[in-house]
Amino acid sequence: MIIKNIVQKNSYYDSATLMLLSSQVAKEVGPDGDAAVMMGSDMNREILEKSGLLADEGRAAGPNDLIFAFRAATEAEADAAYAAAQETLNSRSAKMRSEENVMAHSVEEAAERAEGAKMAVVSLPGQYAAREVKKLLKADCHVLLFSDNVSLQDEIALKKLAVERGLLMMGPDCGTAVVNGVGLGFANTLRRGPIGIAAGSGTGLQEVMTLIHNYGGGISQALGTGGRDLSGAVGGLMMEQCIRLLAEDPKTEIVVVISKPPEKPVADRMMAQLSGIGKPAVVCFLGGDQEEVIGNIHVVRTLEDTACEALALAGVAGNPLKAAYESLPDIAETCRAKLTDGQKYVRGLFCGGTLAYEAMLILSDKLGGIHSNISHDPDLLIAGTDASVAHTVLDLGDDAFTVGRPHPMIEPALRAERLVQEALDPETAVVLIDVETGYGSHEDPAGVAAEEIAEARKKLAEAGRDVVFVCSVCGSVDDFQGYAAQEDKLRSVGAVVLESNAQASTLAALIAR
Repeated sequence: MIIKNIVQKNSYYDSATLMLLSSQVAKEVGPDGDAAVMMGSDMNREILEKSGLLADEGRAAGPNDLIFAFRAATEAEADAAYAAAQETLNSRSAKMRSEENVMAHSVEEAAERAEGAKMAVVSLPGQYAAREVKKLLKADCHVLLFSDNVSLQDEIALKKLAVERGLLMMGPDCGTAVVNGVGLGFANTLRRGPIGIAAGSGTGLQEVMTLIHNYGGGISQALGTGGRDLSGAVGGLMMEQCIRLLAEDPKTEIVVVISKPPEKPVADRMMAQLSGIGKPAVVCFLGGDQEEVIGNIHVVRTLEDTACEALALAGVAGNPLKAAYESLPDIAETCRAKLTDGQKYVRGLFCGGTLAYEAMLILSDKLGGIHSNISHDPDLLIAGTDASVAHTVLDLGDDAFTVGRPHPMIEPALRAERLVQEALDPETAVVLIDVETGYGSHEDPAGVAAEEIAEARKKLAEAGRDVVFVCSVCGSVDDFQGYAAQEDKLRSVGAVVLESNAQASTLAALIAR
């Protein structure tokens, strides 16, 4: 194998474009090769070094230079991959030139051209993002900050400025929102309705809002805060702002809040705020142990419970989600009959980080300790690239899996190797996975997963055993990928498909138990 770097001086492209490009170009260097296209920042060069993709040319690159990095069997393969990358970038540049009459080259120019615009999405390297977001907030523009690696100090300063000006500063690392019916980032096709949501997580927000849509409800607004907002340091600045805006929104009749359990002073302030908004509220602290009604506040434990409670408060009748649990023991018994005595563990492989976290909580309630790369218990914490131990749930969106590559919601094929590996472990009973649909996600995520499951089952058949694949689709029945068609593709390869992540996790636990 050879390592080849080509540096293109003073050529900036955003990280989302380059992640997708890296995924496409990697196909040109063969099954044992690898490729990444990244800006030459210190952090990116460190990532390439750790991945074994950095050569001397790349080490000399500066932050404004574009690095094409290849590991290939031959020079010809590397050259072919570089040619493919150039073709893609050239076609993108040509398209941009054809639209040059509407292009802006600075935040100030964009604000002037888009007269009356009140919302901006920012996706820049974290070290540069804060400066541009500050300009947007001072121009009275709400912001969804997609970028990560924004300092804690910058986050606090930006959110204080936003609150002073009555604006949203969703993020950093906020990937999902729906504002006045318009989806931002990873969003879904939803009907309008009376339920407004504020969430500290992306796929958690998607799970709740799509379940609400799929069972007859509607969404007024769905706002993200970024995962760090409810920490003691940030103090829930943006969550408080989101709740305030939802309380004032005439289209919002029910307010829903979703997050991991905040620190107690933050939680106390948030609950006090919700108690005085004059509207019913649903609160889900994932991992919390409360399930009660406190005045106008309904506290629940799972994302599915959150959707069900919001639907009930909105007067939507006939929600069948709860009834599905009655059939799970019989399904589990049928699935167990396919397994040998030695197959006893659940292996969860998740594209959605919050769905992985919820699955870990549900499984631990029923099976005991769950090993994970997102566990808060040091005795159960494992590196994502390590071999699974007993019951294991992995968040495949973790940095260990996405070095120079798109998030698995964009490119679910990143799960393929690990899925086959887990299925072939003689102790694996259940492989538990999620599939996300909607804007920003892969055009056929279930099709990719079905191919992976079919390959695993072929190899399992050769070994004389089977594994139960349990799946859920996080998406709207009206998403462009086709919700029913996505479920059918999974069922066509023998997977058990359930209507929510909570149901899928519960079934996995019943089979293993």
